[in-house]
Amino acid sequence: MDRTEENRQEYKEGSGTVRLQGEEVKKVQEFKYLGSTVQSNGECGKEVKKRVQAGWNGWRKVSGVLCDRKISARIKGKMYRTVVRPAMLYGLETVSLRKRQESELEVAELKMLRFSLGVTRLDRIRNEYIRGTAHVGRLGDKVREARLRWFGHVQRRESEYIGRRMLDMELPGRRQRGRPKRRLNEMENHPAAAAAAAAAPIHANTSPHSNGQSTPFPRQHA
Repeated sequence: MDRTEENRQEYKEGSGTVRLQGEEVKKVQEFKYLGSTVQSNGECGKEVKKRVQAGWNGWRKVSGVLCDRKISARIKGKMYRTVVRPAMLYGLETVSLRKRQESELEVAELKMLRFSLGVTRLDRIRNEYIRGTAHVGRLGDKVREARLRWFGHVQRRESEYIGRRMLDMELPGRRQRGRPKRRLNEMENHPAAAAAAAAAPIHANTSPHSNGQSTPFPRQHA
């Protein structure tokens, strides 16, 4: 009981309490569940910040290799995709990210890649060229890919599976005025369109230091 806490979504209708063995369970605004931060207001801002911090922690552990000029950009990109990116993507397949939060993750990723390749903003090298040099695709695409994979797993389960029931559940009452928060199932209404976006064709970009030579940037799925 000492470590038991209650967290619930904030609704106007009903408050109630939870009791175990006659003792009321403490209410909290947030708590960690399976490594992810759950907030009572339904937001995911703190979880995004923790994913960014986890990415930087992983990057620092291997920064001696990632910042070594003797190692090729391809090897650095492979190590980044193996060590750093999984820490940033952990649990995000069940999070309804806003554009601003997705951008926050991608900005952090590009900073890590620029540090690894020894490139600064003053060099005026485009983000697409940085990703292409390291053979690292857009992080937002990987989040959508993971979300579609998870969505497919849930849809293939039996109808009584708790995850599928929760995904299809419609809560009683009306949503608050103003712009509504994004629901996860609203992001997956058109899985085919999202899958097509994740499988976008390869584009070629030109390095500002390559005398106009075109360099292909393959999309990585690792």
